Order: sequence, then structure tokens, then C-alpha cells
Amino acid sequence: LATSLHAQDTIKIGEIASLTGKEGAFGRTAHEGALLALKEINAAGGVAGRTFELISEDNQSMPGQAGTVARKLISREKVVAILCNTVSTGALEAASVCQAAHVPMIASTATNPKVTETGSYIFRVCFIDNFQGAVMATFASTTLHVKRAAILSSVSSAYSVGLAKYFRAKFIEAGGEISIERKYSEGEKDFRAQLSAIRASNAEALFVPGYYTEAALICRQARELGLALPVLGGDGWEAPELLEIGGSAMEGTYYSTHYSASNPSPAVTSFVTKFKAMFGGETPPADSAMAYDAMMILKASIAKAESTEGSRIRAALSQTAAYPGVTGSTTINSQRDASKPAVVVEVKDGKFQFLQTITP
Repeated sequence: LATSLHAQDTIKIGEIASLTGKEGAFGRTAHEGALLALKEINAAGGVAGRTFELISEDNQSMPGQAGTVARKLISREKVVAILCNTVSTGALEAASVCQAAHVPMIASTATNPKVTETGSYIFRVCFIDNFQGAVMATFASTTLHVKRAAILSSVSSAYSVGLAKYFRAKFIEAGGEISIERKYSEGEKDFRAQLSAIRASNAEALFVPGYYTEAALICRQARELGLALPVLGGDGWEAPELLEIGGSAMEGTYYSTHYSASNPSPAVTSFVTKFKAMFGGETPPADSAMAYDAMMILKASIAKAESTEGSRIRAALSQTAAYPGVTGSTTINSQRDASKPAVVVEVKDGKFQFLQTITP
């Protein structure tokens, strides 16, 4: 593989995305964000005249598949870096493969702290769960003035377990009380037993750190049981399907995420306009914006490195500071995590509404 930026071949970037299966909504919209970035990069001439080629693989939202396709992208396709558009579980699998091969990987939305702990070639452009969990605990206690909160989390998701842990610690630190904690398994559809126990605990708010399918069903069943309390979540809620499944039960719910399409900043409005033009008027969710920023930061790092050699791209990625992305100013810290703001979104009048930005 030529490492000079003056070679004539394309620069091959691998992408692992959950295009089908349970997390298909995430993977599809993230892939679209990457495609928009790819279009803009190549329209501008690529890097040193070399255009980018995006080689995408679907991990099908299945355990074990992300590692398998990462090995394929590295050994067969000879990619110079990998953009990982999966949830934390998939990113953890791919990270170990990329680290062993010394191929830089950028996770777009995998927020579990263990992802970048895998090694020095693993980066992310999103905030991590300890910050996200703390944001929602602070929001619950200071904005909603909640004193007693319940937690309903997944036992089989590293993302959910981590978010629950950090929410719990910060909420108690702020003087709040966790009235009850209940668990569920991924794919479960009936949450009435857990919700009945939560109702009996006299909680003033419910934190559900899961993904959009379960979160929407939980909200519907909570309302059916007469639970009118605010329900809070994390960026795993971010998908149009949340409203399609949950309907009016989602009114008055809140979640933390990486950006909001209704944010009036020039960077966001420009991105939304371009995305809608490319994808038939579709409004881009956070996954699209994060993947777009990840691709653009990777492009900037390859240009800075003046090479496609893995160690030099890694060094350039680690020097990313105050990158002006769609999702806010991004700095890669010494743990290869992104130091950046979080956005709190409210579901109001059947729409995702930007509520506030919280900085680290």
C-alpha cells in the first residue's frame, strides 16, 4: 500500500455500520452522513489530489460481526483507517482488531469509555458516557428539580449499564435519591412489571438509558399505567423511529445527544440544508452529523500527516484541537476521547426540539 499522498490511487477508508438489524436506523443515517462528507471531500479534490473511497460493511447489529468485518476491511481491502458507525458493543469488537493491526479507528457515536481504552489507535468524536450520564443527572436535578429518580436499564448492553452507573453517581452527588432500579433484556417488549414497581416507588422522573425501540415501548407502557412523570434518556434514543413507535407517549421526554437539527447555529443550518438536498428532504439526526464530523476530522488528519501510514495518521488524529464541526468544537484529549458539548433535546408537539447545550 502506497503511503505517499502523491500516489495516484484512491485513499481507502473502511466503514463499519449497523445498516440492518436492531440498530439499523442508527447505521443507515450515520452512513448517509459519511456519504455527504465523502462527496464534499472528493468534490474539493480529496487530499493532495487523491480522492477518498469509502468501503462499507454491514455488521447487521449482530454480536461478533463488527470484529469480523473489521478484519476483512484491513486484510482484504487494505483500508488506511476505519470509521466505526456502530453502537458501543460493536465498536468494542472492532477496536481490538484495529488496535492489533495498528489501523486507526474513529468511533462516531460509541460512548462507552472502554472503547478508547482498547489502545492508542482508537479514537472517538463523541462525548463519553460518564459525561453524558452526568449531564442528564444534572439536568434532572437542576432544570427539572427532581429529588427522587428511578432507573430502568438493560442488563445486556454495555452502553446502558455505563450510562446508568454515571447517572446514579452524579444524581446522588447532587443530593438526589434513586428510589428504585429495575432491569430488562435487549429485545424485551413487555415492561409493565418493572414500570409497576417504579410507579409504587413514587419516583419523580425515570431514566431509561437504552436504545430507541425499547425506550419508545417503555414510554408507551408507562403512560398506559398512568405514569405521567418525565422520562429521560441518552443518545441511544436518537432516531425517527422513537416517535413512530412511541407516538404521543413521547411528549415531555428528554434525552442527551450530540447535536440538534433545530439548533440555529450557522454550522448546523448549513449541514441540514446540504443533507436534505442529498437525501430527499430527510432531516439528519445526530448519527449523521457525528459520522460527517468523523470523516472530516479523518480527512484533516490525513492531510496533516501528509501520509496514509497508520502511525502518522494516529499522531495527527491525537493533535485534533478545537475542530469546528457540525456537532460543536471538538478536541481530542489524551485518552483519545472528544472533549465537546452535549445537547439536551425535548420531545414537544411531536417533534425533537433543541432545548439547551451543556459544555464539559
